Amino acid sequence: MGLSMLLKKASLVGAFFMGAIWQGVALAFCPAPAGLQSVSVTQVVDGDTVRLDDGRSVRLIGVNAPEIGRKGRSSEPFAEAARQRLQALVKASDGRVGLQLGVQDRDKYGRTLAHIYSRNGDNIEAQLLAEGLGYRVAVAPNVALVTCQQDAERVARQARLGLWRMPAVRTAGHIEQSGFALITGRVQAVERNRGGIWIEIDEGLVLQVSSRLQNDFPSSFFEGLKGRQVEARGWVLDRSRKGALKSGQARWLLPLTDPSMLERVD
Repeated sequence: MGLSMLLKKASLVGAFFMGAIWQGVALAFCPAPAGLQSVSVTQVVDGDTVRLDDGRSVRLIGVNAPEIGRKGRSSEPFAEAARQRLQALVKASDGRVGLQLGVQDRDKYGRTLAHIYSRNGDNIEAQLLAEGLGYRVAVAPNVALVTCQQDAERVARQARLGLWRMPAVRTAGHIEQSGFALITGRVQAVERNRGGIWIEIDEGLVLQVSSRLQNDFPSSFFEGLKGRQVEARGWVLDRSRKGALKSGQARWLLPLTDPSMLERVD
């Protein structure tokens, strides 16, 4: 079954039958590679993190699930649903999953970065995305499954499943705090300097492609970008904290970690 047919079917049947529908996406676009490491999961921490019996904490590559509330803070919508779904998927795989390490295999917190697969060879990140229980993210160099994950998320988005039942994309003027966000706005300017490439979005927000990642973005990517309506995603930083905001700078900074994190929408 092609992706367009899956999308059409998903929009008709809704969330109840998504377990069957997402498998077509996962099998078509996310086949399990050979040589996976079989590991035992002892705990599902949240919707995108598991702990293994060897003590490793594994952060799933390509999916950002809603945050579980801690230290008196409330959980974000669908955070518990994402954790419970991941628990169910691990349980259905008898507590054992296939592990594929990322090109970068650790993050700044010391967690292992990896893709995980069920005993049937299905990619678990794709399932979570196709059910609307997380947002797709791409952080170079761990971008091998970007196309698969885009297609999986598109199923949920077009069928308005999970997180996509609510307005997910905000305008630059409605950013209120740092953290992960989907932002839409019109490109006002594109500038280059030693710090990289800077894409000004309306007032108050600038996107940055760091000089370290510039080679990951083809030169044609920036052609004709000025004046276009775009949708960007990533972790927004507040440059006004600790007096870091300089005169004339936008308060909010969103570093782009892969070309797929910015899409033209007009």
